[in-house]
Amino acid sequence: MPRILVVTPNWIGDALLAQPLLARLHQRLPGVSIDALAPPWTAPVMKRMPEIAEVIPAPFRHGELRLKDRWRLGRSLRQRYDEAIVLPNTFKSALIPFFAGIRLRVGYVGESRYGLLNVVHKLDEALLPLMAERYAQLGENPGEEVARPLQPVRLEVDEANLLIALGRLGLNRSRPVVVFCPGAEYGPSKRWPPAHFAALAQRLLQQGRAVWLIGSDKDQAVGEEIARLSRAPADAEGNLVVNLCGRTDLATAIDLLSSAELVVSNDSGLMHVAAALGRPLVALYGSSDSRHTPPLAPVGLQAKLVEITDLGCRPCFQRICPLGHFRCMNDITPERVLADIAAIDPALTPQTR
Repeated sequence: MPRILVVTPNWIGDALLAQPLLARLHQRLPGVSIDALAPPWTAPVMKRMPEIAEVIPAPFRHGELRLKDRWRLGRSLRQRYDEAIVLPNTFKSALIPFFAGIRLRVGYVGESRYGLLNVVHKLDEALLPLMAERYAQLGENPGEEVARPLQPVRLEVDEANLLIALGRLGLNRSRPVVVFCPGAEYGPSKRWPPAHFAALAQRLLQQGRAVWLIGSDKDQAVGEEIARLSRAPADAEGNLVVNLCGRTDLATAIDLLSSAELVVSNDSGLMHVAAALGRPLVALYGSSDSRHTPPLAPVGLQAKLVEITDLGCRPCFQRICPLGHFRCMNDITPERVLADIAAIDPALTPQTR
């Protein structure tokens, strides 16, 4: 049985966009066993992918070399794998498979990685505009076309963990739940303004829904601002806008997202998680480009990708708006998003009580 080690990307969303590659490997190599070498912050996503047999922790922060530690980890993996596929383009990401002595080491040229890799692909960005396609290419021989259509992403849900989390956080699902994902690890230019989120929350509350805000501890302050601006009333069930940012780990966030009737999210890792869970989705794009990293929705999933298309300055891919006006997000109004929600399914926006 062939064994493959996949060195995964360092971002949650990119890790999910690698899943079609994993599905393709299983298709091409029946019986293959695939392990993922993943940093701690993406490991929970990899563990929920049915294509992955084992997740091996890569305890390195962004930008860290730690050459001796990489050598030790590589040596601990010797004689375990027939092939390694390196998804990040950095020099250091290719070191561990090299130190492990894995016979086939596959990846893009990246940072001049000749020698570290011995099956080298050259990227044609025009031919492969989607990040997911670029990853999937590494499942083929160099020069071969990507197998299309790409397989959709999908994550498994831990129902027991979901019930535990609902109890621990004092949540219930007596009202239909809309989840907001107001964060974006990349930077402010990918985040819809808190006032816009709050205005949308007010409309959804009037329609008899509850709103959960889900994100990392870095999103806790913006979650509090959204909850405050929404002026959510309290009833016998507690606050109707609940800030869960920083109160869950990623595995629990995955399970809570699975119970949402609808997800409204910035272009972020949690946006891709929502798509992988098959949740109806409104995805908000600012400085980034939906043509490059769209959610790989399962067939039949209702999703709307919302962006301002007539701005000459976008997509700029900057972390902070270089022009200072931030129109790419400011100009996406709550009314427009509410209309997009109705376009997904009119049942999601009944008449205001």
